[in-house]
Amino acid sequence: MTTTSTSTGTTAAVHEWLRNAAQPILGTDATDTGPDLRKLTDRLATATVVGIGESTRASRQTYGVRDRIFRTLVTEHGFRTLAIQDNARSGARLDAYVRTGGDPRAALAGAWRPWRTGETAATLEWIRAYNLAHPDDPVGVIGVQPPAAEPADYDEVLAYVRRRAPARLAELETHLTPIRTAHRMDEHVQRHQGIHPGRPFAEDARDALTLVDSLPGPEDPGAAAEFATARALLRSIVDFHEHSVAGRGGFGGGGPAPAQTLIDHYERTGARIVYWDGIAHTAAADPAVGATATERMRTEGSGLRARFGADYRSVGIGFHHGDLGTAYAPAPRPDLVDAIFGAIDPAAWFVDLGDEIPAAARAWAAAPALLRVISGLYDPARDEEARFQVESLRDAFDVLVHIRETTPVHLLPDPDAG
Repeated sequence: MTTTSTSTGTTAAVHEWLRNAAQPILGTDATDTGPDLRKLTDRLATATVVGIGESTRASRQTYGVRDRIFRTLVTEHGFRTLAIQDNARSGARLDAYVRTGGDPRAALAGAWRPWRTGETAATLEWIRAYNLAHPDDPVGVIGVQPPAAEPADYDEVLAYVRRRAPARLAELETHLTPIRTAHRMDEHVQRHQGIHPGRPFAEDARDALTLVDSLPGPEDPGAAAEFATARALLRSIVDFHEHSVAGRGGFGGGGPAPAQTLIDHYERTGARIVYWDGIAHTAAADPAVGATATERMRTEGSGLRARFGADYRSVGIGFHHGDLGTAYAPAPRPDLVDAIFGAIDPAAWFVDLGDEIPAAARAWAAAPALLRVISGLYDPARDEEARFQVESLRDAFDVLVHIRETTPVHLLPDPDAG
């Protein structure tokens, strides 16, 4: 799959269209208010599900715009669920906080690492305040992934073996200690950064399960129940590592389960949903990823478009350059959409791809397009790999947002770092 070539004349026509169509965004903080996003939120107002995807999860500005959109959809248009890329157990903890209170940072302690930020905590606090003011019409939170293993599960398995077969504890630790690090940094990211211990984590997880299965059978009902719990936790640990990007052997091959979770939630509750994820996941058409853009992903956004049609709206938020905290992203390469967008003057702006597009730029908007995506694998020295491709910009996105320069989000302390 290749992108169509863009002639100088076509680029000039696209720039002219964007200069006329781009709507300035005057505030990129979640607490900013004003009419600058009115046209954008009105475009989304009648949707059943709105997917808002970022090209990086590390930008305070892209997060702020996304949160502004979410808050307006809640307060003015009746959306009542925030869905995030995390497992159902984590989502349930966040939902419990926004409904009953407590400490948002404690609720986030077991969340996927990109969500453990001061910005996410502020979002949860806002939802909690909204629910206190609207107790009969609350906003909920769900995780789109199935229940998954978490660091505390490893501790429970180790505690079981410490009680029942202490002579095997050290052996079990050799399998579980290295692989639990995947909950702080994904296994494929560890490989990319050269800090992976070497053996595939799924193999260690399976060996840990074999070890527990080899222990003498429990003789009393209480011990049998403990064994069943420990084995179930280990089974979920095996599943976690087998279904990771490293376990699957790449980003492709992901199933449609997250989209089905959102569909089921809507059909069960009738609550309209704002869905936050990476830009490749929320795109309404399956993208291809990687430096050569040949590995096709099955994504949540395409499943939602198939189910809801035009009632699924897709918003993509990208940026031109800036500080991501762990790295500085340079200006995008010239073949990326982000580079073309960077030539437009406002520091932050959006364009509605559903509006009439002049004929000279229409073919460009309908053609295959490469966009920047910054994941945990990002290395500025290999910036050419930080991209994905859609077959048509207009098919994949209803609205595109562009931020010129980014600064990093505020990471919360890692509770499992020690």
